[in-house]
Parts: sequence; C-alpha cells; structure tokens
Amino acid sequence: KAAVLPLVKKDGLAEIGEALEKKLRRKFATYYDHAGAIGRRYRRMDEIGTPFCITIDYDTKENGTVTIRERDSMQQKRIPMDEVGAFVEKRCSSERD
Repeated sequence: KAAVLPLVKKDGLAEIGEALEKKLRRKFATYYDHAGAIGRRYRRMDEIGTPFCITIDYDTKENGTVTIRERDSMQQKRIPMDEVGAFVEKRCSSERD
C-alpha cells in the first residue's frame, strides 16, 4: 500500500525512512527504497501498483512532515509524519467503499 522513499541515503534521512517504514509495516504492506533518483523510484512504485509514496526529505528533519504522493491522481501533499498511517488507512478504506 505504501512505499517510503528517503530523498537521499545520507544526513539521517535513510534512518528516519526506515523507522517510518517499520512502523507502517505493522498495518500495511510496505516497501522501502533508497536506490537511485527519486523520480525513478516513483516510477518503479507506479509500475508495481503502489498507491502511496511517502518521501522523507530535509523538511522532515526540520518540522516532522513528509510528502505523500498518490499514484492515481499524482497529487502530492505535506502531512505530519505521525499522521501517515491514518491517512493511508482512510484512503485505502475509501477505495473499498
């Protein structure tokens, strides 16, 4: 249901991403990817049908927000990292309705 993609592997972003993916894994099928350019990683996730990509960037370190991208609409929005699980759960349940 969700992929966690740190913008870069350095500066602690990978560690934040790994921790978030581990937390989300308790509720959803998740994937963690830090290899290659972010655009290529988005495309890989689109190809396998992952509905949500969560990007960890330098703003995440500053204010605790992440960018979440929806595959179907390609819309992106910033939300607090601690709201990601509820966001994905709500969107997935509305897909089934």
